[in-house]
Amino acid sequence: MEILRYVIVIALGYLIGSIPVGYLVVKLVKGTDIRQHGSGRTGGTNVWRAAGLWPAILTAAGDFLKGLSAVLIARALLGSSVGEVLVGVAAVVGHNWSVFLGWRGGAGTATNLGVISALSFPVALALSGAGLLVIVISRYASVASLAVAALAPAIFLGLALFAHRPLPHALYGLLAGAIVVLALRRNIVRLLAGTERRLSY
Repeated sequence: MEILRYVIVIALGYLIGSIPVGYLVVKLVKGTDIRQHGSGRTGGTNVWRAAGLWPAILTAAGDFLKGLSAVLIARALLGSSVGEVLVGVAAVVGHNWSVFLGWRGGAGTATNLGVISALSFPVALALSGAGLLVIVISRYASVASLAVAALAPAIFLGLALFAHRPLPHALYGLLAGAIVVLALRRNIVRLLAGTERRLSY
């Protein structure tokens, strides 16, 4: 029964992550399919390019809340850090490969930060600040996402070793970071080739 409960809550986390916020926002605001614009992703960056700043902010907030709510549900129903980590990873997977959009989605950064905020709000705040700094300096959203993906496991591991925080949180950072990097593999190729698009502001 315990295993079944974990499976059900993990599946719920995936379904929460799969809610296509960016798709719904652009459909409502512009009447178009976000998958037909730019990178085809449903995340805030592509929504910004397709529909403007405020729809992008709304999308990022919705994607963030998906990760946050998935972990809070896991905490209530499973009551273990391992359960929170597994459900958090499932939410990021759902965002990136949504069952509602034919296994398409975003890169997972906002949802990842939502999960991290539930695990440790100070860590999420620090990572958000680091990501914003990278965007301001480089104007590459993908570089900011990669920076967050790289920093999260290192910070969680440091907290586990020196501040007695749960070690599974470091595992979450590693798994979620790998998922984000996988989703951004084309961006990495363009960055190396010098053809990645910068944000305009």
